[in-house]
Amino acid sequence: MSKSICKIVLVLSCAFLWGASYGQTPRLMSGNLPLDSLSGLELVDTKAEVVNYRGRSAVHLIPLQNQPKDYSMLAIVSGTDFKDGMIEIDVAGSPLKDADPSDRGFIGLAFRAQKRGDLAEYFYLRPTNGRSDDQLRRNHSVQYVSTPDFPWERLRKENPGVYESYVDLEAGAWTKIKIAVSGTKAQLYINGADQPCLIVNDLKLGETHGQIILWAYGTTDAYFSNLTVR
Repeated sequence: MSKSICKIVLVLSCAFLWGASYGQTPRLMSGNLPLDSLSGLELVDTKAEVVNYRGRSAVHLIPLQNQPKDYSMLAIVSGTDFKDGMIEIDVAGSPLKDADPSDRGFIGLAFRAQKRGDLAEYFYLRPTNGRSDDQLRRNHSVQYVSTPDFPWERLRKENPGVYESYVDLEAGAWTKIKIAVSGTKAQLYINGADQPCLIVNDLKLGETHGQIILWAYGTTDAYFSNLTVR
């Protein structure tokens, strides 16, 4: 194969993978983003750096100064337009050293996000709950929420135990998240399990589409690696 033909094949392959077209932001319709650089990430209310964490390159979200305790750090994966399919990512979260004892190391993903996360579906982890000696806390290890109308407080009050559940988690350890989405249904899998630990049959935003966002609370030491969309 000639060099010119090889170049054409390479260009077409990249365009197919990223959904790139003239005058439009490239779209990660499917493929892998190793998160070994900050390229392709739009930071909202956070700083970020690339580090080696527990043996792998990762994006580390860093909280801004003088923010409220429960504020969110977001890294929008630019150009993503996700509706149905599978999202996989490795995350590691734990409370910052100076965090309040009530903090859990909240970390996860938003999908089908619009308006910089103001409209979005979220799955996230509370890593310190996973091995708590309090069974009720264990039952709150993973959580689904939908912004802006369905925060965890409302979902827990109106439907106790329906939108959160237990799964074994170790704070600060790499944890593999897999989210399967189809229509108004989504399932959350942790660490390669065959069965989901949380099933949502009524995604609150309905059958929509939007961006993928790396998310963590500002009280969390948060790391993300190896994002795959298919």
